[in-house]
Amino acid sequence: MEGGVVQQIVTEEGSRVKAGDVILILSNENLDMQILTSEADLAEKENILRNTMIQMEQQKLSVEQEKLQLQMEVQRNRRTYEAQKSLYNDGLIAREDYLKAEEDFTLSSSRLKLVENRAKQDSLHRTVEIDRMRESLENMRINMMMIRKRKENLTIKAPIEGELGLLDVVLGQSVGAGSKIGQINNLDSYKIEAQIDEHYIDRITPGLEATFERQSERYAAQIRKVYPEVRDGKFKADFKFMEQQPENIRSGQTYYLNLQLGQPVEAVLIPRGAFYQKTGGKWIYVLSSDGSKATRRDIKIGRQNPQYYEVVEGLEAGERVITSSYDNFGESEVLVF
Repeated sequence: MEGGVVQQIVTEEGSRVKAGDVILILSNENLDMQILTSEADLAEKENILRNTMIQMEQQKLSVEQEKLQLQMEVQRNRRTYEAQKSLYNDGLIAREDYLKAEEDFTLSSSRLKLVENRAKQDSLHRTVEIDRMRESLENMRINMMMIRKRKENLTIKAPIEGELGLLDVVLGQSVGAGSKIGQINNLDSYKIEAQIDEHYIDRITPGLEATFERQSERYAAQIRKVYPEVRDGKFKADFKFMEQQPENIRSGQTYYLNLQLGQPVEAVLIPRGAFYQKTGGKWIYVLSSDGSKATRRDIKIGRQNPQYYEVVEGLEAGERVITSSYDNFGESEVLVF
């Protein structure tokens, strides 16, 4: 999941592993730098948030102090205004003194309302700003945790229990993210991949059974999947073991399976040979009874398998034929020995 340089090989090829066992340890300096940078950015962001909150708290206290002073000033101006109003109504002071007291009271009341509105707006702004900064800070923490989690991916662990059958790395090698560096064989479950001649592609279907022998014991398998693609005249099919599988089985071993496509019948068979490339299965050289000569004879080939051709016409059981290459025989009708 994460690229890096191979720093330590903990588990060697051929070892049994359990899910979670450490196989490789990688190092990635760029990832380490990202973690340091992320930690520094987070610390800086925390300091900024802390300083901002201190400044906002100081601003809040300053506004509260100004509000208290204005409230005191309004009370004093109210008392002065009420006193001057009473004296003015009794005709004891000039109108100018009365108007001045009224104006002072009105001005201080208006200033108090402005300060109260500012305190309310500052409170709303402060709440929104702090929430936004805390959200940004939390996102940075999550980002740092994700980067640290990426560092955990530098320790390559076995995803399943099995046998470490392949580990294609060396110390100091640079490994890219997503590249294949090893293989773990699941010892509890194997499948058989068979290459089958394209001649049988229409007759091979999932569910057909096959048998093979190993160490004088007979085992049964069944086709579970047939791949439609044909390469080099062959197609692939997957078999699964029907009952028990051989002990000490290894990936890459070869078995020859007997796959029966129909009911057995008696037929004339000849071994597969290089003669087919020359004749296309239309004719063959048949030896005389004393073996002194061989005569060309037309035949007709029917079904075939990896070992034999079925001869439908042209040969009788017991006759001897030449199945080697005909390249040196030309177009001769008779070969004399």
